[in-house]
Amino acid sequence: MDTSPPLDDPARRALGVGIADPFFAEALFDALPDVVFFVKDVQGRYVVVNQTLVQRCGRRHKSALIGRTPAEVFAHPFGQSYVAQDMAVLGGGHDIEDQLELHLYPSRDPGWCLTRKTALRDAGGRIVGLTGISRDLAMADKKNPAYRKVAAAVNLIQEQYGQPLHLAELARTANMSVAQIERYFLRIFHLTPRQMIIQTRVEAASRMLGGGASVAEIAQACGYGDHSAFTRQFKATTGVTPSQYRQLAGKAPGQIL
Repeated sequence: MDTSPPLDDPARRALGVGIADPFFAEALFDALPDVVFFVKDVQGRYVVVNQTLVQRCGRRHKSALIGRTPAEVFAHPFGQSYVAQDMAVLGGGHDIEDQLELHLYPSRDPGWCLTRKTALRDAGGRIVGLTGISRDLAMADKKNPAYRKVAAAVNLIQEQYGQPLHLAELARTANMSVAQIERYFLRIFHLTPRQMIIQTRVEAASRMLGGGASVAEIAQACGYGDHSAFTRQFKATTGVTPSQYRQLAGKAPGQIL
């Protein structure tokens, strides 16, 4: 049962009015090395960033990001992809909730995260900016009593990601109901079963893109019968097309930004 105070709670409203710095959370997020935090204005320019984001961008100071858009901070076409994402939120589209993303850092090392972005509104309901976080994907909770059962389904995903995989089949492998396996996947791996399948397929594809196989061949090997469907999923997860990723991943460290 939700016991949080209503948004129009007098005490909540009074505290909000009394806070001198509306961006008080910046210092808190500076202390979280596994979380990127940002606030952007209605043009999508950074207004507040935490130190983790600065470091992930290969910069030393926050001033290198403030007042700039992702297109001015990240390499093409990553930056343009993030801008498009921002504009969809700022344009009144749906907020982004736990979007699974694979980021390519300046060191050329890939990193998985879950991204959330939400529009900021003024008292009249007008969108005046957005805020968001990207959390590094947490380690699996191997102490959970259901870990062994769910791990069997994960092994199936890792061994057969090139084949069609259905939730009911994963549930049978773990000897669970569909509702149970969805619940335990989130508790143990912090991902839904579908997100785990996407993660496994995109990881495999990103490795294959370092070789000589064609994009069509990689799509087929990763369980996508439709080449265009693979390209859409890969871009939604990484921000770039498979061909663009192949080119960017081949650059020397330090050339990404």
